[in-house]
Amino acid sequence: MSAKDRAGARAADPRQRRANAGSTILVTGILVVVSVYFLVPAYWIVVAATKTTEDLFTTNGFWFAPTTHLTENVTRVLTYDDGIFLRWFANSVLYAGIGGLVATLFAAAGGYALAKYAFRGREAVYGLVLGGVLVPATATALPLFLLFSELGLTNSYWSVLIPSVVSPFGLFLCRIYAAATVPDTVIEAARIDGAGEMRIFATLGLRAMVPAMVTVFLFQLVGIWNNYFLPLIMLADPDLYPLTLGLNNWYAQVERLPEFYELTTGGVLVSTVPLVAAMFVLQRFWRGGFTEGAVKE
Repeated sequence: MSAKDRAGARAADPRQRRANAGSTILVTGILVVVSVYFLVPAYWIVVAATKTTEDLFTTNGFWFAPTTHLTENVTRVLTYDDGIFLRWFANSVLYAGIGGLVATLFAAAGGYALAKYAFRGREAVYGLVLGGVLVPATATALPLFLLFSELGLTNSYWSVLIPSVVSPFGLFLCRIYAAATVPDTVIEAARIDGAGEMRIFATLGLRAMVPAMVTVFLFQLVGIWNNYFLPLIMLADPDLYPLTLGLNNWYAQVERLPEFYELTTGGVLVSTVPLVAAMFVLQRFWRGGFTEGAVKE
């Protein structure tokens, strides 16, 4: 009996069908629980951003108040203190956008080189990168502060941007992806045709590594956008704050001025919009990457 026939016989077995149905229900249930775990906080932020401070404490936390104040809250967020929120927003876009883009390019170039070039010490470099993946960012924040302090770069854009352009995980991922998706035969054919190494990397390597690069970019974008500890120790000027520091600064004043609850919840809602938009825009590159190498029978 062929493998196809055996698979058909197992599919016809009622016990096998019940086992498959049970597994499907279990997996679906786990996914539903995980989805609720992640979506409930986002839902609460949407609801809270539509309320006044009084409504936050007198109405159901998971349902809207009789009167919606979303427009007023967002307007106050954008105009408070001469629009300081917009300054924090622009800083976060600068840190996360430039940091994520440069880190992705560096990771792609380094991963491609480690995957496609044989040189002495390659495995040692790769092992060092793996070690960097295991080191938490909080462990390196204080040494970075001392180093940047000696260089006179603290309390500047560079103190947050420079550490953001390094992604050990991104280099690790790009190395694996380049080894699997960029054929050596195609590289050799390009060399025979007279293409230089930079042109091969730009025209063949980068195109094949797009799904991995999108993944690295999104990880860096989210990581830098939500980074709190590094800007906290590096920055003293509120005009240089990213959204994480700015919103925390607002939240620290809620006991003295309760209206800051409205500013904080509205600011958190607005701050999530770029991340959601980036996910929806870039997910199509993942779908394209999943079909690479697929064969039709």
